[in-house]
Amino acid sequence: MPIEPLALQGRFVLLRPLARVDVPALRALAAGPRGTFEWALVPAPEQVERYVESALAQMVRRAAVVFVICLPSGEVVGCTRLFDLQRWEWPEGKDPRPGQDVLDAAEIGYTWLAERAQRTAVNTEAKLLLLRHAFGTWRCFQVTLKTDERNARSRRAIERLGAHLDGILRSFQPAVDGRPRNTAYYTILDHEWPQIELRLQAKLG
Repeated sequence: MPIEPLALQGRFVLLRPLARVDVPALRALAAGPRGTFEWALVPAPEQVERYVESALAQMVRRAAVVFVICLPSGEVVGCTRLFDLQRWEWPEGKDPRPGQDVLDAAEIGYTWLAERAQRTAVNTEAKLLLLRHAFGTWRCFQVTLKTDERNARSRRAIERLGAHLDGILRSFQPAVDGRPRNTAYYTILDHEWPQIELRLQAKLG
C-alpha cells in the first residue's frame, strides 16, 4: 500500500507533505488569532517544532500521511492528516480483497486552519481531496472523523460534509483542558461516498 508522502492539488487548495521548513509558517499560525481553537488540539507556538517532529515520525513509520494546507499561492494556512490506517484482520477465507494493495479504514484529523480560511472553499476542498484519496486510491470501506463533543464549530463542519454521527464516546481521549473528553464520532462509508463527493463538488461550484 502506497502510504507515502504525496501532494493533493485542487482549485482552491494544495495539500503537500509536511516538512521541517514549515515550522516558521505553522508557528505564525499557531500564534493567532486562536479564538476558534478553543477545543481543538492546536499546538502553542513554542510547541510547533515538537509537533512537527512527532508528525514526521508518524510518516516515517507509515502510520500517517501528514499535510500542510496551502492556498494556490503557496501560503500555508493549516495542517491536516490521514492516520489510523487500517487493514483489518478478516476471518480466515473471508477477506473480500485478499492480497490486494488496499486499506479498509482511515481517519481524517489533526486538522487546524487559520481563522481566515475557516468556512471557506479551502476546508471543503481539503476534505474532498482527502476523502477522494481514502476512498479512491486506498479503497477504504470507512473514513472516520472525530472531535470534542463540545466543539460545536467542528461538529457543524463535519456534519456539512455529510458524515454520520455514530455516537458520543464518553471519556474517550484527552481534551485540551486537561481532562478526559467525550468524543463525537462520525463516519463516512464507501457506499455513501459517491453522493457526498457530488455534493462537495457542487458546493465548490
